[in-house]
Amino acid sequence: MTTESTSLPDPATATGSAAAPGPGRARQSLIYRAGVLGRAPQVPTDFATLETRARAAMSARAWAYVAGGAGSGATMRANRAAFERHALVPRMASGHVSRDLSVELFGRRLPTPLLLAPIGAAAMVRADSDVHIGRGAAATGVPYILSNQGCSPMEDVAAAMGDAPRWFQLYWSTDDALVDSLLRRAEASGADAVVVTLDTTMLGWRPQDLNLGSLPFSQGIGIAQYTSDPRFREIVRERTADPGRAKGDVEVTLGAIRTMLSISREHPGSLRDNLRSPEPRAAVETFLDIYSNPGLDWETLATIKSRTSLPVLFKGIVHPDDARRAVEAGADGIVVSNHGGRQVDGAIASLDALPAVRAAVGEGMPLVLDSGVRSGADVVKALALGADAVAIGRPYMYGLALAGGAGVRDVVANLVAELDLTMGLIGAETVDDLTPEILTTGPAAGTSGPP
Repeated sequence: MTTESTSLPDPATATGSAAAPGPGRARQSLIYRAGVLGRAPQVPTDFATLETRARAAMSARAWAYVAGGAGSGATMRANRAAFERHALVPRMASGHVSRDLSVELFGRRLPTPLLLAPIGAAAMVRADSDVHIGRGAAATGVPYILSNQGCSPMEDVAAAMGDAPRWFQLYWSTDDALVDSLLRRAEASGADAVVVTLDTTMLGWRPQDLNLGSLPFSQGIGIAQYTSDPRFREIVRERTADPGRAKGDVEVTLGAIRTMLSISREHPGSLRDNLRSPEPRAAVETFLDIYSNPGLDWETLATIKSRTSLPVLFKGIVHPDDARRAVEAGADGIVVSNHGGRQVDGAIASLDALPAVRAAVGEGMPLVLDSGVRSGADVVKALALGADAVAIGRPYMYGLALAGGAGVRDVVANLVAELDLTMGLIGAETVDDLTPEILTTGPAAGTSGPP
């Protein structure tokens, strides 16, 4: 038997008094009490088991897209090795009964330093994926960075989240009017910030997808922000009205028929009407032509501050010189990320890049660490090395695969619980206590002594 999924304890009561045990002990108590009744958690509490069960629940194409990386996977392995090289050095008898996990980002006090990273085409894992993720995030108070390659319009996700915090990820299109339209919609949808992704001006070499010939966007999956956008629809209409842009006939195969069905199902409107219309296919072709801009440069990026009133973060920074350029271009924050190892094989681990980026931009610039985070202890290490917040990706997608929005919620609750317990066990009372002094490093960091 399995227990019902459980939510993160109320942050208003989870910290700050002896009577409130904190999210770590509260989460343990929920799980152990259910265990007395013979019920195990629906969502595993460790990443390895979570990943194994999620793989069994996902299609081969969904698994390849979510779990796969660039090339040989060296960057994915480097991300994990970087966390493993750093070991925590616990201190005893701190006297702290509870912890304050809260952080402030862009004028909003958040209950924890966690965010949900943007992941496109999540409907490969579960229908209405973005709405499920948004609800799971809202249940925990953790901001969800809505993907520009989402499967539901941002307005629908915002409605599902209510007043819960959210950001919006922007891929800089080759059409500037589309960039402006997406930014206006993000503002109107209540986004607290915009995350401009810089490391995906082209798709990296991803063998797991390539070996299956699987690109979700070519199936119409992951382009809902575009097909719901007035500027994008205008471009599609212009193309379908231009006979010079007409595409040749498609070879009729079973695969082609399945693709057309997928495109027609994903496109706004009825399946019957879409199958008769050239617009759904034209929308996919238009998206593939313009969604990202390989010629993106710092001069263009510097125009972002005139395009939106929202705080802007640049995502994909791993070099200190690029961090400085980002500040010069008007960045209000930086996401130190190698895209989860999905873009460049053999790249530097995000955690290894973090200290140099922090040194380059100083203490006042908000930094988010993304890529390779698998546990609450990982979160502690990232914060100690200079991050102000930490974004998770694959773990919550695996929760989505197992239990929808409740699975997302439970993955976050487990991470927060482990974060809280780890902080307590090493003697930290607040996030500000997490400094480089709590770490030691080396080839055998897990067995080395104090620094």
